[in-house]
Amino acid sequence: MSVQIAVIDDWQNVASGVVDWSVLDTVGQVHFLHDYPADTATLIERLKGFEVICLMRERTPFDKALLQGLPTLKLLVTGGMRNAAIDIPAAKALGIQVCGTDSYKQAAPELTWALIMASTRNLVAEANALRAGHWQVGLGGDLYGKTLGILGLGSIGQKVAQFAQVFGMRVIAWSENLTPERAAESGVTWVSKKALFEQADILTIHLVLSDRSRGLVDAQALGWMKPGARLVNTARGPIVDEAALVQALQSGRLAGAALDVFAEEPLPLDHPLRHLPNVLATPHVGYVSEQNYRQFYGQMIEDIQAWATGVPVRVLG
Repeated sequence: MSVQIAVIDDWQNVASGVVDWSVLDTVGQVHFLHDYPADTATLIERLKGFEVICLMRERTPFDKALLQGLPTLKLLVTGGMRNAAIDIPAAKALGIQVCGTDSYKQAAPELTWALIMASTRNLVAEANALRAGHWQVGLGGDLYGKTLGILGLGSIGQKVAQFAQVFGMRVIAWSENLTPERAAESGVTWVSKKALFEQADILTIHLVLSDRSRGLVDAQALGWMKPGARLVNTARGPIVDEAALVQALQSGRLAGAALDVFAEEPLPLDHPLRHLPNVLATPHVGYVSEQNYRQFYGQMIEDIQAWATGVPVRVLG
């Protein structure tokens, strides 16, 4: 019998056209699902007939309750080699294989800089004003000679630092594990956490979400920032205390924020971050690029083919 394969989390209805799925015809039948995440009972009803499910990282949560409700499921394939939305130990206990993919490493740094530049130069307001028949409605800021603070100098943070150096910015960084020597290797100055927030004209977050980083950017840290500073987050929403950020933006304590990630995604319709004039918000598109999707979906197909022959690749957990 042919294997039933679901490709879920395809919110933009693009998965079917990015790569050639017909190579899986010898394995089974591929179905593309475009729904947003839902409650466990709805998800079980939606997914109960599938033996293989391809999901995008950190969209639909596959917790123990959902996994237990899908007795047909044999293989989960996620975009990326890390997905906090999957309970991997629970999957393992239930005999469900979990595999991942590599990812295109330039997508998130490129979006980070698109947000930094658009926010600094007030581009959305200017573009919208021009469409409405106006001309030059505000005064943009500058990057050259300013200080970029990077919270988390891993592979993405290092690429962001390189861009900043090209723009002639001073670059400082801090994270719990970062040493002055490692920062210096990237041409970056290590500072304390407090100094990072105090000195940054733009503070950009590039940490993995963990128990240590959750809520790290809290009211105290935001209170250390300059009144004219901007916060950029393309990492994970829960790293920032959202209520504290909204308060800082509403009060004018911060000049602005450019955000691609949120505590709850999709962002609720009535959320203040959708409506504050000093917020540039995008719908978690940091990794949503043509090149990255080609890599994600192309390697998902390879994972399914390898699993079907009994020799799984890129196994997680």
